[in-house]
Amino acid sequence: MLIGELSTRSGLSRDTIRFYEKQKLISKGNQKAKFNNYKDYSEETLRRLLSIKKIKNFGFTLNEVSDLLDMIDVNEATCNNVESKIEDKIKLLDEKIRELIAIRNQLLEGVKKCAGSCDPERPEDNCPIIAT
Repeated sequence: MLIGELSTRSGLSRDTIRFYEKQKLISKGNQKAKFNNYKDYSEETLRRLLSIKKIKNFGFTLNEVSDLLDMIDVNEATCNNVESKIEDKIKLLDEKIRELIAIRNQLLEGVKKCAGSCDPERPEDNCPIIAT
């Protein structure tokens, strides 16, 4: 299949597919022996792209995706092997959630303070939440 069909069927843009090729996450399509040198992609490439998309939707980075794909390629993506990677990702997500809650709380406190520190007679002054 050509890249347009691959894009449609995978739900990924052509640029994303080309980027994944450059990152060696998918193999390059075979050049057709026609005058236009279009690449022909296999059903296996589509399945791999769908796997990449699914893994990325779980929040894994491209490096982590690559590691997981390597495990799949050598049939080592067992539940036990993948479980530790998932647990590591959950720990990172939990930490990120704590960081985001802290930022949210800082912003809420800033908004409360802002009401008392802004001078209505000088609305052109920068907001003290971000300007101090």
